[in-house]
This record gives sequence, structure tokens and C-alpha cells, in this order.
Amino acid sequence: MLQTAHRTAFDESAGITLQSDIVADYILAYGSEEQKREWIPRMVSGAAITAIAMTEPGTGSDLQNVKTAAIRDGNHYVVNGSKTYITNGQNADLVVVVAKTDPKLGAKGISLILVEASRDGFARGRNLDKIGQHSADTSELFFEDVRVPITNCLGEEGRGFYYLMGQLPQERLSIALGAQASAQRAFDEAVAFTKERQAFGKSVFDFQNTRFTLAELASDLQVGWAHADWALSRHLKGELTAAEGSSAKLWHTELLWKVCDAALQLHGGAGYMNEYPIARIWRDARVARIYGGTNEIMKEVIGRGL
Repeated sequence: MLQTAHRTAFDESAGITLQSDIVADYILAYGSEEQKREWIPRMVSGAAITAIAMTEPGTGSDLQNVKTAAIRDGNHYVVNGSKTYITNGQNADLVVVVAKTDPKLGAKGISLILVEASRDGFARGRNLDKIGQHSADTSELFFEDVRVPITNCLGEEGRGFYYLMGQLPQERLSIALGAQASAQRAFDEAVAFTKERQAFGKSVFDFQNTRFTLAELASDLQVGWAHADWALSRHLKGELTAAEGSSAKLWHTELLWKVCDAALQLHGGAGYMNEYPIARIWRDARVARIYGGTNEIMKEVIGRGL
């Protein structure tokens, strides 16, 4: 009876917010009218799936040192390189590729190049075997002499790093809001489970340790929702800074892990069973402190602004 009650569906795919909160905004902010008309309606309808390819096998958060190159050849770019850990990679119809159009210029030589999956020389590697977020395809991508027209440059050539930095507050706020929501779901699961589960003749919820643990988490969540509203309000006014976006990502993803781990513990042995939603929530939560820039990088960004 208890087992059946807790088999509520819970599935999180990072690919949804990647498409709606990240890639769409790059195209809306920097795309030409032709690029917007070509891709935005199809993205909204679901007819087209998109990805953004930043991370490389040897380059994670340090985007200035990407090796993938898009070198001009007449009225085309020739793209060569590889990317990894790319959300939506297996299914993407369009990939926004972070590439060096002038490898000699460092960050000033980075551009964003739109590569359609139908292009010759584009190949998908493995659908990577992850700890969690199994509903999201995460892939290797390969580019071997992929020719795209120069009109596939998103925005101005050489402005890619600037564009990436400009979009990071929204990307990191999106991660923060998702983390806050997932933390709330984990907490709700723990409350429901401990009220039903019996131990030593009473519900687990009735033990002081359980109530005190949940009380602390409830307080943290209350603060989290207030901060989320504050950050979202600033972002909608165009005032959320890179440091503030990084702070939001850092704090809310750390809160997510704290709540998930405590909620799983309150489930006891049931928490380690995949049939309970808390197991999946806990697994999916771990990567939130890694993607969108690791939390160590968040501290570096915040620290530079002090």
C-alpha cells in the first residue's frame, strides 16, 4: 500500500529548459531575422530540437580555450572539432557551436556557429551513460570538415564569448529556479513519507529528530523562494548581474543537495529504492552543482566582484 502510494511519476529533463531558457534566447537576442523565422517557430512547436555545444573533452568551464574551429573558406565556414556532455545531442536538429573563427585571438576569436544536424561531416557519438537525469540525452558530437554558410554565424563574428557571458545570468538563474523547485518536491516527498511510515508504534514524522530536520529544511526553502522571487524580479528588469546569477546558482543547487540528501535519509531503506521518487530526485540533483559552470567556478566569479 505504502509502496504504491509513493510511485508518483517524477521525471526531469534538462533538455526542456535548455531549449526554452537558453538556446531560444541566444537566437532571439543575437540571431538575424532569417534565423529567427527559421528556428523559433519550430522550437516553440517542438518540430525542432536544439542544443548548444560548449564543453569539449579537454575544456570544461574555461570556454576561452575551446579547440573547435570554424575557419572561413570563401562564403562558408569549415568546422572541425569535438564536443562532449551535450544535452539534447542525440536528438538535436540544430546545434549552436562555440568555435574559434580566429584561433590567434583567444576569447576575441570565439564565435557562435549554427550547425544543422543534416550537414555532411556532422556526427553524433555515444549517448553518454550518466548517474542520473536518464530522461535527458547527453552526447558526444563530432565535426569533420562541416561546411556551413557564413550566414550561419549567430550575431557578429568574434563576439561569441561576449554573447556567452551576456546569457550566463539567465542560464544560471534557470538552473537555480529548477533546483529550488526540485528541492521543494524532495521536501514534500519526505513529509508525505514520514507521516505514513510507522516505527515503534508511531509515525516517523512524530519523532522529534524528524520534525526538527523538516523544520530546518522548511525554513531554508522559505528563504530560497524569497530569494528566487528577488532574483527573477531583477532579471526581468535586466538588472541581474553575472555575480548575482552565479550566487543564485551556487546557493540554490547547494540547497537542493542538502534537502535531497536529508529527504532520502528520512525515507530510510526505501530512499535507496528506485521505485520511490526520492531516489531519482536525489540522483538527478547531483549534476546541478556541475553543469552551467561548477559551483567552484561560481565562487570564483562571485569572488572576483568583491
